[in-house]
This record gives sequence, C-alpha cells and structure tokens, in this order.
Amino acid sequence: MAEAHQAVAFQFTVTPDGVDFRLSREALKHIYLSGINSWKKRLIRIKNGILRGVYPGSPTSWLVVIMATVGSSYCKVDISLGLVGYIQKCLPEGCGPYRTPQTRALLSMAIFSTGVWMMGIFFFRQTLKLLLSYHGWMFEMHGQTSHFTKVWAICVRLLSSRRPMLYSFQTSLPKLPVPSVPATIQRYLESVRPLMDDEQYYRMETLAKEFQDKTAPRLQKYLVLKSWWATNYVSDWWEEYVYLRSRAPLMVNSNYYVMEFVLIKNTNIQAARLGNIVHAMIMYRRKLDREEIKPVMALGIVPMCSYQMERMFNTTRIPGKESDLLQHLSDSRHVAVYHKGRFFKVWLYKGSQLLKPCDLEMQFQRILDDPSPPQPGEEKLAALTAGGRVEWAQARQAFFSSGKNKAALDAIERAAFFVVLDEESHHYDPEDEASLSLYGKALLHGNCYNRWFDKSFTVVAFKNGQLGLNTEHAWADAPIIGHLWEFVLGTETFHLGYTDTGHCLGKPNPMLAAPQRLQWDIPEQCRAVIESSYQVAMALADDVELYCFQFLPFGKGLIKKCRTSPDAFVQIALQLAHFRDRGKFCLTYEASMTRMFREGRTETVRSCTSESTAFVQAMVEGSHMKADLQDLFRKASKKHQNMYRLAMTGAGIDRHLFCLYLVSKYLGVSSPFLAEVLSEPWRLSTSQIAQFQIRMFDPDKYPNHLGAGGGFGPVADDGYGVSYMIAGENTIFFHISSKFSSSETNAQRFGNHIRQALLDIADLFQVPKADS
Repeated sequence: MAEAHQAVAFQFTVTPDGVDFRLSREALKHIYLSGINSWKKRLIRIKNGILRGVYPGSPTSWLVVIMATVGSSYCKVDISLGLVGYIQKCLPEGCGPYRTPQTRALLSMAIFSTGVWMMGIFFFRQTLKLLLSYHGWMFEMHGQTSHFTKVWAICVRLLSSRRPMLYSFQTSLPKLPVPSVPATIQRYLESVRPLMDDEQYYRMETLAKEFQDKTAPRLQKYLVLKSWWATNYVSDWWEEYVYLRSRAPLMVNSNYYVMEFVLIKNTNIQAARLGNIVHAMIMYRRKLDREEIKPVMALGIVPMCSYQMERMFNTTRIPGKESDLLQHLSDSRHVAVYHKGRFFKVWLYKGSQLLKPCDLEMQFQRILDDPSPPQPGEEKLAALTAGGRVEWAQARQAFFSSGKNKAALDAIERAAFFVVLDEESHHYDPEDEASLSLYGKALLHGNCYNRWFDKSFTVVAFKNGQLGLNTEHAWADAPIIGHLWEFVLGTETFHLGYTDTGHCLGKPNPMLAAPQRLQWDIPEQCRAVIESSYQVAMALADDVELYCFQFLPFGKGLIKKCRTSPDAFVQIALQLAHFRDRGKFCLTYEASMTRMFREGRTETVRSCTSESTAFVQAMVEGSHMKADLQDLFRKASKKHQNMYRLAMTGAGIDRHLFCLYLVSKYLGVSSPFLAEVLSEPWRLSTSQIAQFQIRMFDPDKYPNHLGAGGGFGPVADDGYGVSYMIAGENTIFFHISSKFSSSETNAQRFGNHIRQALLDIADLFQVPKADS
C-alpha cells in the first residue's frame, strides 16, 4: 500500500505532441521540504565547523580584536608596530575596493587583526593541549590536591570557559603516548608473577628480556612513527583486528546488552513506550548532528574524546569474507522494525517535521495489528547476522545483491537503528530473582533470529512495555551507548510523559501512510543457509548461562567508609570470590577508558595483582588478625587504583603489546614472547558500567530511577564474564555469564561467592549493612 500511495504522486502520459506531465502538489511539497531540510543541515554543519575550528576563540572575539586595532588607530597608537602600514603597502593599488586610503587602511587593520586572532587561537589551543597532557591530578589523594594541580585546574577552566560544543575539544586533546618498552615489560612481569610458580616465571622473564633487548627496539620505532603520523596509534588497529576481522558470530561473543529502569514502570503499552523512546532517540540524534550535546568532562573540567559518538546512528556492520566493514550514513529518515517474522520500514518524518510520539505509537500499533504472515524464508532471516561472518558474507553476495532482496536489505542497513516488537514479556521482579537473568538473556540473544545484530544498536520492546538494547561493539564502547540511554530514559520519564491510560500525549494523525512492509524473494538455497546459521546461533545461545542479581546490603555509600574506591572494592571482592570458586587465581581483565586522549577507546587493567592475591590468601587462611587483613586490603586497593590510573593515562600494558605484536606480523618477525602473551586466556573478564553521565534528574529525589546496567558473554570457554553497576548509594547490580559446556564454571555459584566476598570484606571494616 505504501508503494502504491507514493507511485501516484508523479504521473505522466504520452501524447502525439510529446510527454504530458501531471505533477502532484503534495509530492512537490515533500521535495521542497526535503531540500530545505538538507540545506538547513548543511548550513548547521558549516556553522558548527567554523565555531569548532576557532575554539576556544569565537567570531565575537574576532570582532573585539578588529575593534581594538581600529580604535587604537584612531587614538594615534600603532599596536601593530608598523605591520598595518606594511600590509597596506602590499595591497594592490588601483580600482575596486582598494581605491581610497581609508578603505585600504581599514582592510589592512582587518587583515592584521585576523592574523593576530588566529595566532591567539593557535597559542591557546596548543596551551590547552599541553595542559590536558598533565595527568598528575589523577594520582593525588582525595582532599590532598597540590598547589600545582590547583593552578593547572584554574588555567584549564580559563581556556575552556566558553561554552563548548560536542567536538570543540577534539583538536586540543593530546595524542595517546607510546609507553617505553622496559616500562611495559616490567609491568607485564609484575602482573603475571602471582599466576606463575618460580620456574614458569623465570622462563617468562627470560623470554621478556630477550624480546626487550633484541626484537622490541625495531618494533617500537615503527610504533613511535605511527604515533607521530596517526591520530591514535592503537584505535584503528584495535577496531580492525579485534572486532572487524573476527569471523566468530557477533551474538554473545561481541555484542552486549543494556537494561532500562527496572524498579519503575511508565506504561505497559508496548507501542506507546516505543513511540516516546524512538522520538527521544531522534531528538538525541538531532542534538548530536548540531553538536548541542555537552562533552563529557572528568572533574567537570577535563574533556573526554567524543569521536565514538559520530557513528551512533545510521551505522551497520557489513559482513565480509575476511573482514567486515562499518557503513555509516550521514542521515537516515526511517527505522527498520521486526515483528512476528515480518520486517517493516517506518518513516520518522513527515516532510521536514519529526513525527510526534503519538504518531509513532500509532505506526507501531499498526504493525502490531497487521495480521499478515511472514513471507517464505523471512521469519528467521536475521539469524544470518547471528551466525558465522563468512557464511553471512557469502549469502549476502549470492542472494541479496540485486532485486527486491537488495532493496529490502538496504532498508534495514540504511535505517537509523533497528527496532524489535517482541512477543515475549520480561521485567525484573525483586521477589523473583530469576526474572532479571531471563530479562538479560532475552536481550543478549533473544531467539537468535529476532535481533539484527549488525546494526549499531537494536531497541527491544517486550510485550509488557519493558525495554532494552542489544549493541554492536565495533563502532564504540559501552559508555557511549550509556550516554544515549540515559538521555532517552530521562527524556521519556521527565519530559514526554504519558496519559492516564498509558498512551503517548497528543492526538495522532490518521492520514499518515502506513508502515511499509519489506518484500523478499528468498530461494531454497538461501533458506538452507539461514537455517544453518540459526542452528549455529542456537547452539551458542543455549550454552550461555547468565546470572543477574541485585546486591542490596550496601552500595558505594558504605564502601567509601572503608576509605577505598568502590571499583577497587568490587574488584578485590571478585578476586576473593574467584579463588573460592575455582581454588586458584587467573588472568583478570578489567576495561578502563583512554578517552582523555584523542580517539581513545579502552585499556586493560590486570586486576589480579600480588597485593590482591596476598589479601585473598590471608582471608582464606582465616588465621590473620583483622588489622592485618585491613592493611593487606588497603595495599591491594591502592595498587589497583594506581594501575587503573596508569591505564587511563596511556601507561597500560596490553594495548602496547598488542600493537607491537601487529608490527611484528607486518614485518614477518617471530617473537615467542609476544605470541605467548597474546594467547593467554582471560578467564575472568570484568567491566564496570558508567552511569549518571548526564544530570537529567536528581538521583537523591528519584532513588528508584535506576538502570540495572547490562552484560556480555564469557570471553573464555572456561571463564566468567562479569559486568557490574554500582547503582547509587545502596545497591549494586551484577551480570555474570559462563558456559554450560564448561564443568569448571557455574554463573550462579560464582554470583553467590561474590555476594559473600562483598559481605566478608565489609565485615573487616565493621561497615553496618542494611537488611537484605
């Protein structure tokens, strides 16, 4: 119906005298509005490019400099020291705008002022970059800020006091430094010492020394050269080799999920929730395009890199036989929707106007009310994105490169994002602990064919109105999607709202064209490939054990009374829990960000340290005095915080070794040390989820407005994946994954050990706990 509706907008007939065109006024109106909208966006981009390009200067400051120069000239003071006169002599004489001496003098002063202004911008920008290269503030104890750091903070505030746009600081951010090889090797050996006996450690030490003396100097030169030439010496290789060249399924192995507010309910109406959420997301995209979003700032003064936000919308991962490609479009005016095995295209605009939430609710309800069955092969089509990448790439080339299949696939891949109207109902019931795990598992993989895992993110709306996200990992890291999600949930709850009956506010326009059903022609051979991918995905999904729980006895409020960081507290508790669970220590991965540097992504904190293992062993032995255990804990906590700060400030271990390994492969150089380092399994992979990046509301006034965070699949077949969110003063959410196929792991058992470890450490400091 939608195609037929559009087809009659432009008609023509052939007559003996030629071609007679009959133009639809409505079609011309849409063409006109689309053109106006495109030009508006271009002008906004040009304006933002100028404002961003001259930051921390501004057009106003340029006028001030010109006025100062002209004013001093009228006061017979030559602040240019003769340069204005020299410029005036160099101007061509004759006709045109240079005819009168007054005009030539004004033009000369304008040229001089512009030059001074641009030199000032360059000086201020380089000064700001130099100031932002200082990270000593991170290593100072809370409440013991040095005078140097106080002066530094004042200078940074002065140079960045003008209200910045999203990307204003990008060119002022320092580049990620390349650590020295000896420093990296030393920190690496420290990190593996508690995991090896004397013989193993001596062997690794020998390999490391041989690498440092013979192979590393040559590899390091190439890395330093890259750091001079490239914006970031790690990020492009990290994206390419860790994500895009992986041939394993994205589902479970790479994609992660995000939950919404779990303790409140805005409405049970599925279409209404989506109406407000999708509208809020496009509002966010508009702010993103106009750079109206404030940069994330550490301490309120140190800007974080924003480049990952550029590909949040209109982005799809395109499968390839050897490497995937991230396809990003500058704009998209529709979303792709999946419901009961059918795919739809829903327009987000009418002309240049964004559809209201009530209009979007109506469109989603139309899809829910559509009784038509799936076309042959359509229902499980998305399983192609859940299986192996090579099989999907071959199928895409063979069956989706022309005709209606290509047109339908383009509608999905060119959408702003993907939306699922799920047939299941999920929510968190505090009285039923299993409900949170089932909710997380549904978001992580669904039924393996009702998520489009290639899209930058998929919005999942369950039948009871509960929401969540499934996010592709290559384009950005979790804090980026978390920023969007905070804005969307806050906007929905505090700005858009619902009627008393749970519907979106306002009256919808029934004249809007219905959502367009995507048409497919899927042959038997393609259906066989879809079924094969589905079986691969099902085996992977069925093997994942996910255990999610809310830890209620205490949160960050009481942890701080132990005089330690909440993250260090949880990480040390994880070490204690893992030792109790497995009877040994393992290589532990904690993700930290490097966004204080331009195009920075992540670095690894190796949380299993000699200090943390000493504390764990003392706790397990049970014969130490409480004061001794407190002392061991504080040493472990201090070590962890120092390692986290080193990772954030570019002095980590793993990204440097990763890049050295890649250079060795490019040069054909064999390194037993690097080969062994890069093959070590991360049997405990952990991540803390960022929250309250945007102050959309006061969490003290709305304590129940808590997201439960999200999670990911286990990295090692015999290991655990642990994601946690310290969600306020009195609660922590945990998401633990493992594989049923491993006889050594059990997610729920490990979760119980985590609970007990947190309580045991709190007892050391006699921290009072609330009732569970």
